[in-house]
Amino acid sequence: MPIDTLMAFALFALVSSITPGPNNLMLLASGVNFGFRATLPHMLGISIGFMILVLAVGTGLAGLLTTFPWLYVVLRWAGAAYLLYLAWNIANAGPLEDKAAGKAEKAEQARPMSFMSAAAFQWVNPKAWVMALGAFSTYIPATGGFLVVILAAGIFAVINLPSVGMWALFGAKVRHLLKEERNLRIFNYGMALLLVLSLYPMLVSSQ
Repeated sequence: MPIDTLMAFALFALVSSITPGPNNLMLLASGVNFGFRATLPHMLGISIGFMILVLAVGTGLAGLLTTFPWLYVVLRWAGAAYLLYLAWNIANAGPLEDKAAGKAEKAEQARPMSFMSAAAFQWVNPKAWVMALGAFSTYIPATGGFLVVILAAGIFAVINLPSVGMWALFGAKVRHLLKEERNLRIFNYGMALLLVLSLYPMLVSSQ
């Protein structure tokens, strides 16, 4: 891969990773509700899960979706349904301190997303698919070979983790501003609404 193409691809990876989307909105909400350390598995799941998705797309999955376009439609709508479920969970989330206050049932329901759940979510995340397919259709030549695919996946992983981590860190830093349950509830409702609105580009493109 030429150096100018490599730099352009790295910039694409940075911009697409750090801009708002389902992953980053969920990390922001998780940072506020649970703190940065508890959100680390979520962050790692996003980066590693997306790296595996990029590898799969680069090694033939994109061609499969071209041959069977209905598969992509199924994935997009499954992702939309799951995002609505996640939005519901965020809207009803509460801080871990609720358990100490005797609200064990609420604390049981509200917990950070696990590594495996975050990794699996990338396969139905509309933005992740746009990023992966866009990378190979724009920056990575079809004749680049397997090593180029590995390089692209590695670049994405290296850039993606600190980019998404900034959202979780910011959420953790402003956590003290939302200690009052009323303020936290308003924040969670807002995050849930933004997560639902993030579906708009997908719905428009499906028309």
